[in-house]
Amino acid sequence: MASMRDIKRRKTSIQSTQQITKAMKLVSTVKLQRAKTRAERSKAYFNCMYETIKSIIRRTGQLDHPYLVKGSSDKKAVVVITSNRGLAGGYNSNIVKLVTGSEWKTGDILVYSVGKKGRDALKRHGYTIKSDFSEVINEPLYEDAKEIADALLSDYSAGETGEIWLAYTGFKNTVSHIPTLMKLLPVDEELTKSSGAEAGTGEEKDTDNSDFRAKMNYEPEESEALELIIPKYIASIIYGALIEAVASENGARMQAMDSATSNAEEMISSLELQYNRARQGHITQELTEIIGGAEALSS
Repeated sequence: MASMRDIKRRKTSIQSTQQITKAMKLVSTVKLQRAKTRAERSKAYFNCMYETIKSIIRRTGQLDHPYLVKGSSDKKAVVVITSNRGLAGGYNSNIVKLVTGSEWKTGDILVYSVGKKGRDALKRHGYTIKSDFSEVINEPLYEDAKEIADALLSDYSAGETGEIWLAYTGFKNTVSHIPTLMKLLPVDEELTKSSGAEAGTGEEKDTDNSDFRAKMNYEPEESEALELIIPKYIASIIYGALIEAVASENGARMQAMDSATSNAEEMISSLELQYNRARQGHITQELTEIIGGAEALSS
């Protein structure tokens, strides 16, 4: 059985750790509220941009454009968004598992990392880190997302990669964060399918709203318009993912620190019980020795 001094030292150590976890929980809570507001504010734009591109592609039909067809390369560019710090539960490991658990071959993936934790973990698994944008996650801006998008599209246009994917944690609410793997380029085949143009008419049916609308006209030409729109689409999706990832990270860290604080409280209660038992045993032993000594003197 541990001595009273050892139990007291351990209790003091756990209490110090508990103070740290409480402080980290409070900091994460404040950061979460700010990130949550920002994520909710940007989600409308995030969703609107996706729906706009979907609508444009559906109304345009099949186009022979580099952004709409798979490139010649078998390499996949994967933007992996994690954090620069740990102590966030399974937040980082879930994203790493999302990539490593896919059916893709390790040699076919080029990682564009945002966050040191994901970068280091994937490097240990043998993945190639093409570019590192780890500092972006500290305070993501649209300019940062545009820089990542430009690097991705440059390599895609040069034929170094044939597909572009995004791995991030979607923010649903404070306690629910969803690891998500999204295909950015080429635009999903479902979106490139014509939405059912009526034969011999100049109209097509919108499958979302079940009404008829005129085909979309472009000024300039379709390919030129997509050349301008798709990069903005990629940058917007990445920016939205960065904002949601920051909110998810702080939510995950808040939950992890809350659990750690609760566990510390349970351990302190258990140690107090052990300490009281050890103290009672020590008092009983002293009384026994005093009584035994008194009896020896009286005899």
